[in-house]
Formats: sequence, structure tokens, C-alpha cells
Amino acid sequence: MGQQQLLLVILVTILVGIATVVALNVFGTAAEDANRDAVRQDILQGASQAQAIHARPTALDGAGRDFTRIQDDGAGEGDDLITRLGMPVVFEHENCTDATGNYGNENGCYVVDVIDANSLRITGDPSSDPDNQIFAIVSRDVDTGSWEIGWDGSDPFASS
Repeated sequence: MGQQQLLLVILVTILVGIATVVALNVFGTAAEDANRDAVRQDILQGASQAQAIHARPTALDGAGRDFTRIQDDGAGEGDDLITRLGMPVVFEHENCTDATGNYGNENGCYVVDVIDANSLRITGDPSSDPDNQIFAIVSRDVDTGSWEIGWDGSDPFASS
């Protein structure tokens, strides 16, 4: 082979290597984004059910317009708030530890905390990046009766 042909082979090899690295980075980022989107969808499912639970009387297994009335011992007995929210999770999922919450699915691990009578916080730890939590605060405005979801800790009723 001539010197020109060897240089061309080396150049093509370098270009293919660079293209491979770029492709792997793009696909890796897309997978993480898809996982975060799936966690957001799970949180939204719970947030939509929170509105119904809030309005339902306590005699019908609801909150009676006060989330603080719901007893949540985290024992996985089926009466925990997270299962009442209808989120697609199981107790003591294999990917979840006490540090990330006992409830989870293939998307991540979840915890629900009651903030006050009209608000609760749903936290999700994506399985692709457990250190990068996603959380939503689901709140009912007592003046207007409207529901808002504030993502990643933003106040849903703060003036813009």
C-alpha cells in the first residue's frame, strides 16, 4: 500500500471512532431522558388521583378535604398514601432501599409526604440517576379551589 492509502485508512478509522463515541453519548442521554420522563408520568398519575382522594369523604377511604387525615405508616399494608394514589408501584421493589423509599417500579423509587391539609409532595428517584430527584408539590388553592403542580420544588401559586 502506498503512503496516501495508509493515511486514508487511518483517517477513516479515526472518523469512525469519533462517530461511534458521539452515537453512544447521544443514545445514553436519550435513555436517561426517557427514564426521567417515565418518572414524571408516574408522578402525574399520582397527582391526578390526589385530587379525587382529597375530595372523597373519609368514610369512603378519602381524605375528607384534608390530606393530614390520611394515616401513612409506610409498612406496605395497602393503606399507604402512595398505593391510594394509584401509582404503578410495588412495596419493597428490588431497586429501592429505605434511603430512596420502599415503593418503586422499573422507572424508579417514590415517596409521598403530606405537607399540609391541601398539599402533598411526590418525590421520584429515577433508576438511571437516583441522585437527581424529581419532585412535584400538588396543591389545592383554598381561595379558588384550583389544583396546581409545582415541579422540582417551585411554588405552584407564586406570582410569575
